[in-house]
Amino acid sequence: ITPITLPLPLHMGSVNCYLIQTAAGYFLIDTGGANARRALHRELVRAGCTPGSLKLILLTHGDFDHTGNVAYLRATFGAEVAMHRSDKDMAERGDMFANRKQPNILIRTLVPLFTGFGKSKRFTPDLFLEDGTDLSPYGLEATVLNLPGHSLGSLGILTAGGAFFCGDLLENTAGPQGDVPALGSIMDDPTAARASLARLAHLQTTQVQPVTVYPGHGAPFTAEALQHIHAAAGATPT
Repeated sequence: ITPITLPLPLHMGSVNCYLIQTAAGYFLIDTGGANARRALHRELVRAGCTPGSLKLILLTHGDFDHTGNVAYLRATFGAEVAMHRSDKDMAERGDMFANRKQPNILIRTLVPLFTGFGKSKRFTPDLFLEDGTDLSPYGLEATVLNLPGHSLGSLGILTAGGAFFCGDLLENTAGPQGDVPALGSIMDDPTAARASLARLAHLQTTQVQPVTVYPGHGAPFTAEALQHIHAAAGATPT
């Protein structure tokens, strides 16, 4: 697993992509924003991923900072693109509010100006992932979990080795005492997010339990922190 951390536009922080190498080839989880395209391409090649070797792009959700380079990578590397059907309108229309609660007109006007998700960056997924989808037929020993909250189609990817890629359900932000793993700070549906968090304590789709959590924002952390996040968020396992 090669973490790739890319800057967000306007110094708004950073976002993570994760490149996984298997015997079948390479798999990329999320793609960062279009503002960091050159840096992403450089890091992929540096890790040994070249056109033709990238098998699948897995998207944890449809936000511009996770999908901004999909169209470019598919054209350049020849990879197929997979995401949850519920977030496809975000990708196809470049509308980050396509399946979310609608904000006021000012926010709806300003966000497209800063995200830069224009027509050239939009795309239609090649594959749709559902809760429980087994990725082993594609060459990656992993299972898909639908974890709504940040968006309706938010996904987690849990590998057979216990690597858990959580998208924006969880984050690891710097605080006065160091990094603090927590439930994501931006949630469209907080109730659904807490339910998704609680579900992690009783996974039914696989016998594998998370060992290391790889968030969309912030450094990876051990799964031991999940219990503390549960308690802080008031997510009671069901």
